[in-house]
Amino acid sequence: MKFSHSIQFNAVPDWSSHYIAYSNLKKLIYHLEKSVHQSGPSDVETRPLLTNEDPETVFSRALDVELEKISSFYTVKEKELFDEVDELLRDIENVASDEDGDAFAAGRPPMHHTTSEQIGHHRGPRSSHSGPSVRSTEDGIEDSDEDDEDADETAALTKKRRSISGSAGGMARRRTVPNLMLNSTDLTASMTENTKSRRYSTTFDDYAETAQLYSDTIMLKKRIISLYVQLCELKSYIQLNKTGFSKVLKKFDKIVDRELRAKYIANHVQSAYPFLDDRIPELDDRIQQMVDAYAEYVTQGDVQAAKKDLRSHLREHVVWERNTVWRDLIGIERRAEAATLGSALLGGRVDGSKLRLQGDEAPKTPMREIETPVGRLTCPTWLFGTTTFTLIGIIAIFVALLLAPIMEKPEQQNCLAMLVFVSLLWATEAIPLFVTSLLIPFLCVLLNVVRADDKPYKRLNSKEATAYVFAAMWTPVIMLLLGGFSVAAALSKCTIDKRIATFVLSKAGTRPSTVIIANMFVAAFASMLVSNVAAPVLCFSIIEPMLRNLPTGSNMSKAVIMGIALASNVGGMLSPIASPQNVVALGIMEPPPTWGEWFFIVIPVGIVSLVLIWVLLLLTFQPGKGTTIVPIRTVRERFTGVQWFVSIVCISTIALWCASHQLESTFGDMGVIAILPIVIFFGIGILTKEDFNNFPWTIIILAAGGLSLGKAVKSSGLLHTIAEEISKEVDGMDLYGVLLIFSGLTLVVATFISHTVAALIILPLVADIGRNMDEPHPNLLIMAATLMCSAAMGLPTSGFPNMTAIMKEDSTGQRYLQVKHFISRGVPASVLTLAVVVTLGYGAMRVIGM
Repeated sequence: MKFSHSIQFNAVPDWSSHYIAYSNLKKLIYHLEKSVHQSGPSDVETRPLLTNEDPETVFSRALDVELEKISSFYTVKEKELFDEVDELLRDIENVASDEDGDAFAAGRPPMHHTTSEQIGHHRGPRSSHSGPSVRSTEDGIEDSDEDDEDADETAALTKKRRSISGSAGGMARRRTVPNLMLNSTDLTASMTENTKSRRYSTTFDDYAETAQLYSDTIMLKKRIISLYVQLCELKSYIQLNKTGFSKVLKKFDKIVDRELRAKYIANHVQSAYPFLDDRIPELDDRIQQMVDAYAEYVTQGDVQAAKKDLRSHLREHVVWERNTVWRDLIGIERRAEAATLGSALLGGRVDGSKLRLQGDEAPKTPMREIETPVGRLTCPTWLFGTTTFTLIGIIAIFVALLLAPIMEKPEQQNCLAMLVFVSLLWATEAIPLFVTSLLIPFLCVLLNVVRADDKPYKRLNSKEATAYVFAAMWTPVIMLLLGGFSVAAALSKCTIDKRIATFVLSKAGTRPSTVIIANMFVAAFASMLVSNVAAPVLCFSIIEPMLRNLPTGSNMSKAVIMGIALASNVGGMLSPIASPQNVVALGIMEPPPTWGEWFFIVIPVGIVSLVLIWVLLLLTFQPGKGTTIVPIRTVRERFTGVQWFVSIVCISTIALWCASHQLESTFGDMGVIAILPIVIFFGIGILTKEDFNNFPWTIIILAAGGLSLGKAVKSSGLLHTIAEEISKEVDGMDLYGVLLIFSGLTLVVATFISHTVAALIILPLVADIGRNMDEPHPNLLIMAATLMCSAAMGLPTSGFPNMTAIMKEDSTGQRYLQVKHFISRGVPASVLTLAVVVTLGYGAMRVIGM
């Protein structure tokens, strides 16, 4: 959780205006950043307000105001609570002496203090109060700096409440209300008067005396609990504000490139009254006094039982607040995020499970009534949407292909119907892509499309076909994909990818053209290591300070965002694990190329493509006009031991993948090598089961379904039949002509549908056509088609990097890029990459003997 959210959720509502104004200080930092980097003339609306004074002086002045506010409030609140503690202790002594005195006068043994079991736990917000400023017992504050439960009286609250607390939604839970109990003076006077006027022989008076003592016990217990909670809150108030000063100063030093943090904390924060070294111990002593008083008066001297009992009240408060204040607050924020998500999706479909995560309750399905011959029927409105009619049309085509006599053999006829059915579902996304993939093994078995691999190619029964299809779904290629995800997760979790990217970008300087090409190469390199899905998100986070300081509508911001998106697409071809289509290609190629062979082909293609796209962006955007670039600074922290270890494991794994052919007698396949990073990272705890659960399993299911589809189409003989027909059409054409045809076809198809789906549909067909040619080169055609799947970037929906880029917004909520920018730059970029693949890439593939 961000600290700005943490301080909002953990602040005591009545004290909310007395905490450090963390969000306002962050805004001031961004204003000061602009004043530093926008020294030239600018328009009045975008010019920062603070331009003349030194940023360090301005920020120190703002911190001084916050520090004075916190110190003044703490001084008053501490005196108020300490006075109440002293008053409470005096009242307890008076009550105890009166009890013993009354018991002696009545000829009875001294009355034991009532136990917590007899009194029962106090529960419910603002039930009663003692003294003019006693607060509700339900309050508490998060204290994330303390771990020792015995040493820290707030630990009971901390353990249960890491990410929740009261905020604006709970402002009403702590109010000073008129006293509903006897104050200390009234209590003492009442007890004295009772002693003087009591008639010891009257049974009724004995009952009244017992009832009065019982009432006094409840009131004193409530006061102890209330003060205990408030003291814990005051202790957390110190710690939360101290953390706030440290974090906001660290952010100032990072963004404005100063070294104010250590100096200001030493000279100002540590010398302020709330943050003196003796304040926390003094609060701990007062908290311990409340524990001792509770133990003496309620738990018959058992201090551990008193601690446990007091902490139980804090836990009860957490449960109550989870079900009221905190839940309402988070529900409001989630609904706001859901509204933002809905408006940002450009009218696209949103998965129902995603919507359910945005609020406390699942959204109600809109219903519609229709007339039927048997009466009125209520149905969900989605049944009448375009998706439903699309599904009906696809199913109708599927049934028609099953019945139409197109192929001679029934297994091929059924396989053709299944292939068209699955391809249409993938292309239209009428249902989620991975769900369509799960249909493939079901249809393969149900339609009996699988044949034996050896002659006489008999059709397998359902049981045999089940084993065949599921064996095709889990292959070494899927394990390679999991290994790639593990490497990417470890690099991201240890921020190694960000450190490398930041280091490279810090060397780019401030020339717009240099900054753009540097960002493009970083995005491509990141895509090669951590996939082209995560790479653009990483790069956008790094350039955020630069974008924040560019003028509104700047062509530089458009050019750098577009460059990162297009470079990430190109980066999707740079390694076998950079994108799912590469993994699918490795599963089809026979034999699959090594990592070294892959790099020999794609590195020259990628570098030349990036340079051509860079020139295209410079010519079309002209980003250098009136642009001032904020330089990106390197991360100053040294590499930790864990980061060095993760780097060594990742480099070693990639080296083994590159040498997989030479090590085939030892490891057998790259999929077996992929087990090493999985076992190491998860085995020693660098990655956890949560990281494993967060793997993109939908992509894995999609790839597994595609592999099983390719195996089924090949097994049924349909692929061979179609390839023979296409081969007749291209008969007489040389290899290069066939390469041009299928490279262009793949580029067009992948532009309009998912890159991975295009690979799943086209690559098996291209492979069989390549095998049936007079000069067989199946791997060459597969490799070219795979590269063209990544090169398809003409539309915002052509790939994950494009979709991430078009959703990027500035501080005013306006998107940097529009659809027209992708059509006018993405389409030429795709054509340029196609030209590089069929020239430079073709030459490299022939050199290595594909």
